[in-house]
Amino acid sequence: MKNYAKIATNKFLHIIEKVGNALPHPATLFAIFALIILIVSFFAFKFEWTALNPISHQVVEPVNLLTKRGVHKIITDMVQNFTSFAPLGIVLVAMLGIGVAEDSGLINALIRRLIISTPKKLITFVIVFTGAMSNIASDAGHVIIIPLAGIIFLTIGRHPIVGMAAAFAGVSGCYSANMLLGTIDPLLAGLSTEAAHIIDPFYEVNPTDNYYFMAVSTVILSFTGTWVTEKIVAPRFGEYKNSDQEKNNFEKLNQTEKKGLRISGLISIVFFILILWGIIPKNGFFRGTDGSILNSPLIKGIISLLFIYTTVIGVVYGFVTKKYKNDTDVINGMSKSIKTMSLYIVLCFFASQFVAFFKMSNLAVIFAINGANMIQKSGLGVIPLSVIFIIFTAFINLFMGSASAKWAIMAPIFIPIFMLAGYSPEFTQVIYRIGDSVTNIISPMLSFFALINAFIQKYDSKSRIGTVIATMLPYSIVFFIVWTGLLIIWIYLGFNIGPGAGIYYKPF
Repeated sequence: MKNYAKIATNKFLHIIEKVGNALPHPATLFAIFALIILIVSFFAFKFEWTALNPISHQVVEPVNLLTKRGVHKIITDMVQNFTSFAPLGIVLVAMLGIGVAEDSGLINALIRRLIISTPKKLITFVIVFTGAMSNIASDAGHVIIIPLAGIIFLTIGRHPIVGMAAAFAGVSGCYSANMLLGTIDPLLAGLSTEAAHIIDPFYEVNPTDNYYFMAVSTVILSFTGTWVTEKIVAPRFGEYKNSDQEKNNFEKLNQTEKKGLRISGLISIVFFILILWGIIPKNGFFRGTDGSILNSPLIKGIISLLFIYTTVIGVVYGFVTKKYKNDTDVINGMSKSIKTMSLYIVLCFFASQFVAFFKMSNLAVIFAINGANMIQKSGLGVIPLSVIFIIFTAFINLFMGSASAKWAIMAPIFIPIFMLAGYSPEFTQVIYRIGDSVTNIISPMLSFFALINAFIQKYDSKSRIGTVIATMLPYSIVFFIVWTGLLIIWIYLGFNIGPGAGIYYKPF
């Protein structure tokens, strides 16, 4: 029976890998989807696919884009579709500042400082927690924290693969969770805003709108990942036989790096004092014109503030540690981060056309209204609906690893459906983030999966993709159960998922 289950599992994983490898590049997928929308708009117009808008009570008719007028609009709006695509500017501005902080060595030093100064009893928790927090610097955690965790475990006499598993669980399994704002927050918020405009042209999803739920999730998942590591993963590996290997390679912070961190820390304190000074008084300069915080420049301009803050502390750290000698070095640091976003920029071009065509054809509204009607007729409540969407997203994640690419496809479909069914875009986004994260660590389509396997092969030459998946599967299952459970509790308690962001939406 055990052999049969093993064979069945291997076949399933082989199918996943084969199908995933056969998929075109995400940018190509968007180009294909955009062309499909053009074709579908023709048939929708011909066969009179319509829907009754529950808000305006008017019949929504499809627009055939394969007409003279439609082709003209496609050609004339193509550049504007791209340049006005919300996620593009948000992510690029955020990456300018984060790029300086990363290039200067500040982020690397912060991670090392946090882990090195931790007592042995708390090391597993701190590794998982640090991994979750690392998405503030996009994918840096995969390259920095995971191999470093292996060295740390080796240094304290534990199996290095167990340490790397804990780090991988934090970095990828908790990818959306953070107690600060990471690069994923503005990215998804921009895509959600674009999708929400299909129903409400003035609706805006802010990067902070999932903060409450994600901050709590960070702590819960860190404890969960620690439990899985110590109770399930560690016993499977036991002791590491070559425990003397690389013990001396544990790199500690030098005096210059410590000085850079101290000065950057002082600047951070001043920065946050200024923010408090701007929001605590009723007439504070960071409050909105109506005196509120939710509609203030602090919330709406969080990406600008993130850029300023990360740039300043990154520049200061770079000059203190002598990594930077002049302004050219700083600009080069920004340029490096933008270079890493080149594929994302290409993806945004095709994604923007897909979303624009979806709107122009009215297919988005028609699908949303009909989808919402199906949900209402099904009688599914918010909890079973949320669980089904989490499972669906987690399954899709096995075949398509990019969080932004998936959400760019799914948001224009599911956000309008959920909005018309009475659920907010912010809530839909939270559900997506759970499903997108929990299967990252078992998905061969994750862009860093091969790199993780290479890290593990350093300590186990026989390791293959199946080894990684088998090691990480307990995290994936337990994270799914715990995170979904947390969402259900959150729904029952009726808490906001972020500042001013509730679970429900009133379309009428």
